[in-house]
Amino acid sequence: MMTTHISNIRPEPDQELVDIADYIYDYQITSSEAFDTARNCLMDTLGCGFEALDYPACTKLLGPIVPGTVVPNGAKVPGTQFQLDPVLAAFNIGAMIRWLDFNDTWLAAEWGHPSDNLGGILATADWLSRTCVAQGKSPLTVKDVLTAMIKAHEIQGVLALENSFNRVGLDHVVLVKIASTAVVTGMLGGSKQDIINAVSNAWIDGQSLRTYRHSPNTGSRKSWAAGDATSRAVRLSLMTMQGEMGYPSALTAKGWGFYDVLFKGNAFKFQRAYGSYVMEQVLFKISFPAEFHAQTAVECAIQLFPDVGGKLDTLEKIASIDKIVITTHESAIRIIDKQGPLANPADRDHCIQYMVAIGLLKGGLTAADYEDDVAADPRIDALRDKMVCEEWLEYTQDYLDPEKRSIANAIQLFFKDGSKSDRVAVEYPIGHRRRRSEGIPQLVNKFKTNLARRFSTAQQGMILQLCLDQKKLEATPVHVFVDMMVN
Repeated sequence: MMTTHISNIRPEPDQELVDIADYIYDYQITSSEAFDTARNCLMDTLGCGFEALDYPACTKLLGPIVPGTVVPNGAKVPGTQFQLDPVLAAFNIGAMIRWLDFNDTWLAAEWGHPSDNLGGILATADWLSRTCVAQGKSPLTVKDVLTAMIKAHEIQGVLALENSFNRVGLDHVVLVKIASTAVVTGMLGGSKQDIINAVSNAWIDGQSLRTYRHSPNTGSRKSWAAGDATSRAVRLSLMTMQGEMGYPSALTAKGWGFYDVLFKGNAFKFQRAYGSYVMEQVLFKISFPAEFHAQTAVECAIQLFPDVGGKLDTLEKIASIDKIVITTHESAIRIIDKQGPLANPADRDHCIQYMVAIGLLKGGLTAADYEDDVAADPRIDALRDKMVCEEWLEYTQDYLDPEKRSIANAIQLFFKDGSKSDRVAVEYPIGHRRRRSEGIPQLVNKFKTNLARRFSTAQQGMILQLCLDQKKLEATPVHVFVDMMVN
């Protein structure tokens, strides 16, 4: 009989874990653009959460597990009266942020929403600040939050550049868990070894399947999955700081590590070292809550509305259309090109045809347009039936080009009488870095609208004035900032 002896010598930590720990522990953020973008990201992300509080499907998941529980020195959940332990607060904040699919986006080999990490970051920072004050120590400031946001964006985004988790069936929230675990462990005062240990546990934790984002299972879990991931990250970080061990070859262990079990035996590829690139390049969703691969498609539809809207107001007029061609990129076809019935709002906001139909019919798109009462309009499905998605190779190439990172779409309507609309194309959405000067004023207006949903006029003014002042905001204690947003 032959036996294979497997070495029981504990290896050195995987280099991928070491690189993350070195970045968290040693790297100093010096980019003023990154801090300015992070401030705008903080405003926008919180605003997305405030809007989500208008939706009972979201709010039913919020609050303490045991009703009435209040945690002394706990983290407060902005826009609510809840004060919770940091693990549960992270879930609450993370679920609010992601609920309406309106926060920032990162598109590469993997997709995702790096501001999802704010759930764990803000909950931890607020709890630490309140605890420090109670102990007579100095609290964390909002600059600490912005720094953590930049680093979480970077870890999630750099891992996403060359590594496609969706192609092996895993959801992108695995990267939220990794990034949040790394930055939160650092915020808790963890050493490099602590960060390695915590992140190793995040990699071996078991990961979410993407099935809740795709037909036939699309559902509301996609709206709270990131909250779950950032919350789990806080839990793992706290366990590590209590002395829980790590697993040095969590990625590379033969037969049992992440690479062999969940990544088809492939090691991660890296395009660049960790810095502040991702925050500087991040995409904001400003004008409408559309899955980001469809942002420019909706913009095209809205541009077409003045010319074609009057031709679509009845089913009889829609019958005169031969076809509607959506020229797009490969990722959009793979993720949001959907035929057939759409079961719920989570299904509709990931269907490019549905979003384009709303834009053509209404000249706009809001979160309410995904609800059942709007979806009951028979003209929407009549238009969807006319749509054809076609990949244009140049759009796919520019989407992957690190110097461009476009998310291009074009739309043209063809009628049975031989006439046709203009072909409207948009390469870069308004939330793109190339359109910052155009986009940021609209982002601020979006934040004003969302503040008005939750707060008195006086509160709105104080919050907005602080958020627009970079230096003053950075110097503000975290708990003071969060207290301004208690409803």
